[in-house]
Amino acid sequence: MPQKPPPAKLNDTAGRFEIAAATLAVVAIALHLVLRFAVPSATAAVADWPLFVALALGGLPLVVGLLGALARGQFGSDLLAGISIVASVLLGEYLAGTLVVLMLSGGQALEAFAVRRASAVLAALAGRLPSVAHRRVNGVLTDAPLDAVAVGDEVVIFPHEICPADGTVVEGHGTMNEAFLTGEPYEMAKAVGAAVISGAVNGASALTVRVDHLPTDSRYAKIMRVMQDAEQRRPRLRRLGDQLGAVYTPVAVGIALVAWAISGDPHRFLAVVVVATPCPLLIAIPVALIGAVSLAARRGIIIKDPAVLERVGRCKVAIFDKTGTLTYGKPSLAELVVAPGFDRADVLALVASLERYSKHPLAGAVLDAAALAKLPTQNASEVGEKPGQGLTGVVNGRAVRVTSRGKLPASDPAVIAGLPPEVGGMECVALVDGKLAGTFRFRDQARAGGKTFIEHLGRKHQFDRVLLVSGDRASESEFLAKQVGITEVFASQTPEQKLDIVRRETAKAETVFLGDGINDAPALTAATVGVAFGQDSDITAEAAGAVILDATLRKVDELLHISHRLRTIALQSAVGGMALSILGMTVAAAGYLPPVAGAVFQEVIDVLAVLNALRMAFPPKSLTDY
Repeated sequence: MPQKPPPAKLNDTAGRFEIAAATLAVVAIALHLVLRFAVPSATAAVADWPLFVALALGGLPLVVGLLGALARGQFGSDLLAGISIVASVLLGEYLAGTLVVLMLSGGQALEAFAVRRASAVLAALAGRLPSVAHRRVNGVLTDAPLDAVAVGDEVVIFPHEICPADGTVVEGHGTMNEAFLTGEPYEMAKAVGAAVISGAVNGASALTVRVDHLPTDSRYAKIMRVMQDAEQRRPRLRRLGDQLGAVYTPVAVGIALVAWAISGDPHRFLAVVVVATPCPLLIAIPVALIGAVSLAARRGIIIKDPAVLERVGRCKVAIFDKTGTLTYGKPSLAELVVAPGFDRADVLALVASLERYSKHPLAGAVLDAAALAKLPTQNASEVGEKPGQGLTGVVNGRAVRVTSRGKLPASDPAVIAGLPPEVGGMECVALVDGKLAGTFRFRDQARAGGKTFIEHLGRKHQFDRVLLVSGDRASESEFLAKQVGITEVFASQTPEQKLDIVRRETAKAETVFLGDGINDAPALTAATVGVAFGQDSDITAEAAGAVILDATLRKVDELLHISHRLRTIALQSAVGGMALSILGMTVAAAGYLPPVAGAVFQEVIDVLAVLNALRMAFPPKSLTDY
């Protein structure tokens, strides 16, 4: 099995250091001012000592970190602050340098507060599996490490334990919860012959399972490997502050160098770069982000990575999973076409008795229909669900088989000839004692307003393309796509194939992927922005950048509008602040604004920019337009 990764601590550690550096800078400035103006006996050198400490313990690590980022080619908006700190030390302007340390560390502390902790998705995945299996050899039960379990071994899964490997039930009768993989919150009945999958949660009865695949080859392990690969290749979002800083920083440095060259006074250079310190980028944008995160939370949208708020409004390709996103995720039996010679109630009761043991999402719809008709279900034996054969078993002495139209054997033309015409949507065929008994047709209702929502994505939010990527068969996916107005459809896709599609599309344009099951987790991670629908899967929520608790398309629209509002307010604060800074740089370059006064002027700009950024926390009259 892939090894459980250690918990990520980087963001937490960085946040604590930046808070400590900002606190140290405040204390140092206060002590300096007290020694300078309230203690007549203190010399200027003594008054500067608190500033030396702040610059050494707070400023030096910040500068080293900036140099490391610069060496890696990461050119950010905070480079000016690093230049200001170094220049202030070289020129003996320690108070100005400490003020810059306060501005830089304070802004980064706010950023660390706004940005989520590193994703714990792999730890959550690995944590689902036990470290040992209860292996039974010659009737004796012993605990064996998971790596020691071999194909053909018999393992006992105690009540409420997690299944350690893919296998087949050889003894016992109970239920398992497989929602972590299927995305459907159903309890799957298990009897002798039923297949079980690793990671499933056992019910109230012990089951003995024959291992069919090594734990390292199980379906769960494969998803973990795909997820791990996707996590390592997660797209890096270039932040708005860095984008603006890439333009602003060279301009500011250029003005400072020209002022120095013309005047011959290096203090002019320092004064300009101190005024130019991009605090509207370092502070106002994180403040606006925090306001956006708060607003989204009040609307039932949990933002796990605030960077997605900067990018989701700029995505050009929307990729939807089918079940649970564009549909309600609750298929129902729409029609049962009974073959001649069979009774509808009899066919429904037989199939429902067998579907109790199935993990297929349609099984719940059959059971609901039988319950609605008040038909009793019976125990089944010899249950099997082998690939290519569908679901088989014996109910009350009668052989029952449930499969798809395409999996019927061509050697039985009488069965095929008796099938009703194929229609769109979901379907399965039931055979009793080898004869066609009935055709079940299902509908997973499209979400209300789905077509209007898809149409308005391009009209109001400038999406160029909308894709439907589903694990369901083509007829089901295409039927829904036609209902909601999507023309690009990818059906019968495994998690690995979904991941490949998202990577391919993301390489061409920024993408947003919406899904609700653990099988969507790799795709959620690989997209520019991943949005999880609902809260049924912790794994999906960890993989996504945003989680919509009230799974409605209206909430998706609200997320897009919050993103647009954030970008507007952040740009107002940042560009307005930079414009005022350029005005201050011009005055400093002319020699009318010394370094310390420049730092104070910059703080006034910060206050104005932050006040504007705080507007983000207050919602407009409406956050949706469809």
